[in-house]
Amino acid sequence: MQTYETLPSGLRVPKIGFGTWKIGGGNSADSSLDDWSLAALRSALALGYTHFDTAEMYANGHAEELLGRAVRETGVERESLLITSKVTPSNLGYKSVLRACASSLRRLGMDYLDIYLIHWPAANMPLEDSFRALNQLVAEGKVRHIGVSNFDLPLLRRSQALCATTIVTNQVPYSLGDRSYVKNGMLAYCQENDILLTAYSPVEEGQLKNSPALSAIADAHKATPQQIALAWLVQQPRVITIPMSGNPAHQADNLTAGEIVLSEEECALLN
Repeated sequence: MQTYETLPSGLRVPKIGFGTWKIGGGNSADSSLDDWSLAALRSALALGYTHFDTAEMYANGHAEELLGRAVRETGVERESLLITSKVTPSNLGYKSVLRACASSLRRLGMDYLDIYLIHWPAANMPLEDSFRALNQLVAEGKVRHIGVSNFDLPLLRRSQALCATTIVTNQVPYSLGDRSYVKNGMLAYCQENDILLTAYSPVEEGQLKNSPALSAIADAHKATPQQIALAWLVQQPRVITIPMSGNPAHQADNLTAGEIVLSEEECALLN
C-alpha cells in the first residue's frame, strides 16, 4: 500500500516512486536495453508505482520515450500517474526551456508534466529566464508544479523568489551513507518550508554498506537492509525517494518499504 506526502497546495506525492536513470541507456540511448527497460517499467506499473521520475538527459531522451510507451501499452490512465521530468543545464535559457519541455512531452506522448525540475545548476545560468519560461509553462497547463534538483540553499531561496507558484521539491542525493544535504541545512529547510526533499540514490546504487545495526533491524522486521534504508528515509517528514530496479521482486520490496515502521530506538541506531 502506498504512503504519501501531501503539500499545502494539495499536491499528493507517493513516498516511494520509480527512478528511470539507466532505462534505455546511460548518457546515450542504447536500443539493446529496450526489452529489459520496457519489462522493468511494465512491472513497476503493474505493481502499483504511480510516480515515475525521468529526465531529458537520461539515455538522451530515450528513457522518456520508453516510459511513455510503457504507460500506453499497459493502459494505465495518465491521470492516475505523477510524472516528473527535468531540463538539462544546457537548456536553461527562456526559449530553450520551452523547447526542452515540448520535446519531453513529445517523447512521453503526454500533454503535461506533473513536476518539471531544473536538473542541475550551471555556472552563470540565466535563472530569471529559466523561471520566466517555467512560470509560463505552468500558466499554459503544460507543467503543473515546478521544482529543482541538486540546488544548494542560496539557489533554492533564489528559485523560490522567482517562482510564480511554489517550489515543490529539491531532488538531491540522500541515503544512510550520504547525509551531505542534512549537514548543509537543506533537509531542515525543506521540512520547515513544506518542500519535498526527493532522495535519489537511496540505496547508493546497490552499494549500500551493511552494518550490524542495519542487519539486526532488517532481521527484526523480516526485511532486507535495502528496505530498511528506504523506510528510514521515508519515515522522515517531507522526504520521498525514487529507487530504481529492473527486478520485479526488488521493485515490490522497494514499494512495500514504506509500510515498515521503525521505532525511535531503531532510527537512533541508524542515525
